[in-house]
Amino acid sequence: MQNGFLHELARWGPQAHYGGVSRERAQAYCSRLARTHYENFSVASLLLPRRLLPHFHAIYAYCRWADDLGDETGGGQLALDLLQWWREELLSCYAGKPHHPVMVALAGTIERFAIPSTPFLDLLLAFEQDQTVKRYETHEQLLGYCRYSANPVGHLVLYLCECFDERTANLSDAICTALQLTNFWQDVSRDLDIGRVYLPTEDRRRFDYSDADLEARRFNSAFAGLMRFEVDRTRVLFEAGLPLVDLVPEDVQTDIELFAQGGMSILRKIEAIGYDVWQSRPVLPHWQKLTLMGRVFAKHWWRRLWSSTRGQKSEIRSQKN
Repeated sequence: MQNGFLHELARWGPQAHYGGVSRERAQAYCSRLARTHYENFSVASLLLPRRLLPHFHAIYAYCRWADDLGDETGGGQLALDLLQWWREELLSCYAGKPHHPVMVALAGTIERFAIPSTPFLDLLLAFEQDQTVKRYETHEQLLGYCRYSANPVGHLVLYLCECFDERTANLSDAICTALQLTNFWQDVSRDLDIGRVYLPTEDRRRFDYSDADLEARRFNSAFAGLMRFEVDRTRVLFEAGLPLVDLVPEDVQTDIELFAQGGMSILRKIEAIGYDVWQSRPVLPHWQKLTLMGRVFAKHWWRRLWSSTRGQKSEIRSQKN
């Protein structure tokens, strides 16, 4: 991953010299990036409305580049400088002068859906925070991080669905924060490998799981209790956000529920291994993703069919009367 991104950085980064990029070439670049880097996109994109797919690709490419600038360049001041460059590229895009191919593609999406710069800029704050904050004292501090690392993505999706308002944003925040937290609980071991700890210190103290236990990656009853607590609290967030599904356009309801149900499936995987995420990373195999997709798709198909049938019956009764 790192070598691949460094090649991209050399080709399209701040030191590169390239001429103007056409909208078509820029869109093709973003689509390739989305299809080759996002492990869930091949499944999720099967249900995405075709009309929105290029716009999802452009937004994903922006997020992918920002993430890699923070995580794949060695971190520290270099990463901060590159993230500042990316912020300047975005601001140039909003000024009507997109340069980087991702920004050229993104410009059309921003214009079509009247997306403000705030969610894009907020994401950069999270990637910058990753360079300086490696541990979190409280759950509230962790939620504050999710406000920038996860919730802006949901807001961008709502803009694409043309249904952004205070209510949908709050419900989306619950789902996106839950997805981010689920990723943290799934990747406790991986994150520790790179010096990051997202299990709040106050929670570890509550369950008497010491720093020494953490560094030794010790699985014991204290760790199991800690993880059970985090998983249960995260599930509540998913459940709080699920009403969002009924507030988005019909042709994206399946996608929204699929992501939420996918996150909850990972929580069940964590439970199934007795919360021992030190020994194995809980993931959904491809067949299980397809099964989940089929179940969610069938649910919404039957609901639409039932709604259509009821509407037809109501119209017939109205005509008879």
